[in-house]
Amino acid sequence: MRYLPLTPDDREAMLAAIGAKSIDDLFVDVPQAARRDGFVDLPRVAGELEVERALSAMAGKNATAGTVPFFCGAGAYKHHVPATVDHVIQRSEFLTSYTPYQPEIAQGTLQYLYEFQTQVANLTGMEVANASLYDGSTAMAEGVLMATRVTRRNKAVISGGVHPHYVKATETVVHAVGVETEALTPTVDAEDAVIAAIDKDTACVVVQTPNVFGTATDVTKIAEAAHAAGALLIVVVTEAVSMGLLKSPGEMGADIVAAEGQSIGNALNFGGPYIGLFATREKLLRQTPGRYCGETVDADGRRGFVLTLSTREQHIRRDKATSNICTNSGLCCLAFTIHMSLLGETGLRQMALLNHEKAVATRDALAAIPGVEILTPRFFNEFAVKLPKNAAEVVQTLADHHILAGVPYSRLNPDAGLDDILLVAATETTLDADIKILAGALAKVLAA
Repeated sequence: MRYLPLTPDDREAMLAAIGAKSIDDLFVDVPQAARRDGFVDLPRVAGELEVERALSAMAGKNATAGTVPFFCGAGAYKHHVPATVDHVIQRSEFLTSYTPYQPEIAQGTLQYLYEFQTQVANLTGMEVANASLYDGSTAMAEGVLMATRVTRRNKAVISGGVHPHYVKATETVVHAVGVETEALTPTVDAEDAVIAAIDKDTACVVVQTPNVFGTATDVTKIAEAAHAAGALLIVVVTEAVSMGLLKSPGEMGADIVAAEGQSIGNALNFGGPYIGLFATREKLLRQTPGRYCGETVDADGRRGFVLTLSTREQHIRRDKATSNICTNSGLCCLAFTIHMSLLGETGLRQMALLNHEKAVATRDALAAIPGVEILTPRFFNEFAVKLPKNAAEVVQTLADHHILAGVPYSRLNPDAGLDDILLVAATETTLDADIKILAGALAKVLAA
């Protein structure tokens, strides 16, 4: 297809039709500080070979997770992904397939989506799960919007333990429709403050477990308090593997689960694409975002699969839609499903237990260093430590020595005043030698 650029007259006519004076009027919701004047400072012309060499040189500056001792988490975790996963998802029938609008030619895609939904429902302890959303943060935002529709209230109380990026993403999405968000002060372990913040106007309470500081919490009491006030409980999970060892959100009384599924089947990939898990109670099914795949039989009584419970509003009458998300992270879904199928329930539990054991070993090694204070009282595979120095500066010093020691909390929330807090994660990929290297190097840096 040829690209036919617009003429100035074309642009003027289009702007006039929508009542805008200039193209700048289309970006009034973007803060002035976030706008850029002029072009990005990049070379205007370069050959393919030159571009390849330049980008390769830039990529070579990265210290990747598989090449150095690696203890970063904070919502994205390094796990072993079996070679089978990549082998299957790179088959052309999966890699190039589009969204399955025509069930008669998309039975394979529809079946793995159905299996994915079943796995997510079992994992979260919920009754139903959709065919995925984009990532965990947008799943949380959709959960808040859903809660306001269900309760006909307009306020979300967000725990101080929820990942700051999830909070920001949710605020960005829901403010446009007038939803009020009350994000509590960041705390390592103070869920009692969440209960105290619930009132008659609260549509939902959002908690995370394990939270951004790694604290694993039984949120049953929060669920009871929320339900007593007529509000819903949304449980956020950024580390899906944790549900192989900890009590499921459904068991703790969650009404909605918004989780990030990257940990299962999907590599870090420098930040994406990831996969949003979304599960809920069956009674709330009609208010959920996204799509569902259902099992049925054809005219001959043979088993088949179709997209179901998706109204025309989802795709056409967008202003009337439950959600404007009409697709799903299909390939990432498949990777998740394959990995889960390879693990099975027993394998997932063993993997989760190994994660916890590695984290305990890391915790013990760091706790023995003078000046290091372990803040997280109970954890799965991640915990927070308080350092006697600025955490970001310590991390940079260790990175210069090819050790990725974790994520400074200040990187997630620069204005929180917690510049001495470091988030440290360990998974089944963490070697005992890596733990020893981290502890030795950190002790030297703090003593300097």
